[in-house]
Amino acid sequence: MTLTNRDIIELTAWRRKLHQRPEISNEEEQTAKEVVSFLADTGPDKVLTGLGGHGVAAVYDSGQAGPTVLFRSEIDALPIEELSGVEHASQVPGKSHMCGHDGHTAILAALGRQLGRERPARGRVVLMFQPAEETGNGAAGVVADPRFGEIAPDFAFSLHNLPGVPFGEVRLKPGVVNCASRGIRIVLEGKTAHSSMPETGVSPMPAISQLMPALPALGRGTFADDDFSMVTVTHATMGEAVFGIAPGYAEVWATLRTRRDERMAELVAAAEALATRIAAEHRLSVHCDYHEIFVASVNAPDAVEHLNRALDEEGVPRSEEALPMRASEDFGIFGHKAKSAMFFLGAGERTPSLHNPDYDFPDDLIPIGSKIFMRTARNLLG
Repeated sequence: MTLTNRDIIELTAWRRKLHQRPEISNEEEQTAKEVVSFLADTGPDKVLTGLGGHGVAAVYDSGQAGPTVLFRSEIDALPIEELSGVEHASQVPGKSHMCGHDGHTAILAALGRQLGRERPARGRVVLMFQPAEETGNGAAGVVADPRFGEIAPDFAFSLHNLPGVPFGEVRLKPGVVNCASRGIRIVLEGKTAHSSMPETGVSPMPAISQLMPALPALGRGTFADDDFSMVTVTHATMGEAVFGIAPGYAEVWATLRTRRDERMAELVAAAEALATRIAAEHRLSVHCDYHEIFVASVNAPDAVEHLNRALDEEGVPRSEEALPMRASEDFGIFGHKAKSAMFFLGAGERTPSLHNPDYDFPDDLIPIGSKIFMRTARNLLG
């Protein structure tokens, strides 16, 4: 059940190697090859590559009837310049593992080492190294891949490190743990004009002036409410960067966020109706498209019960504090296919926040995360 000192040294070195060579969402080709190579000595019974893009699934099969239990990590990095100052800092300008997916990947690789030495007594374990979590299309791509049927899980588990929580403590609860979200891009088109004669054109400027405050006003309730919704304007652009042309084109970007998937449909309809009405008032054409779509992550009670048992047996402290979170996580889509649950593993109260340029995954979380997952696997499969 436990990792050797040599395992921990080698897993830490490998995590730092991944950290130096980050690949952002949908570009994780070399990272996927690294995963396959690192797991080769563990002798998985099946390895699927190219799942939903650059995803890798390693299967450890007992050969006996039983459930399929999937453990998932993400393999993508972020388009952030690293400023951590660590010796193993990113060697790729403008890209870095500022969310800790390199550490999550090492935790799953630790399971591979242990399963390579002793298969489960029944059923099978699937280690799912998932691409493109940051953009929201990774899990959806994996689940939509026709080969996903070969590894269709009965249970699915994941974790995420969480700075601000005491080191090694877990945050876990049944029900919603991460919000649904999606980006809306509203495109407004009118007609350009000479800046000395703006009346001869159709400018989107008045419409943008209305949309900027009106979109956030669509939000409802407090975060404690099941019907909570939130709209955050994230970007706007209008016309060309010149003085001689009155604009005829504009875009407004915003993030829509809800606790429930059903509420998201209502918020989308309200945002589109608002954009359509304001555009019509100012004689503009309008269209909306959507990006980085995340469903809500909802922990199934049965799956949470298995994690709680593992935490008790491994003596890991836990609470429900800080949950649910406003942030989104694409692991939620696995919950549409299996009994799933994600927990959050404290990275330390003084650790820089996720997505900060000075963040670095704490290596000492590798044995903690892996023992929770392994205990869960052994309890389910023997």
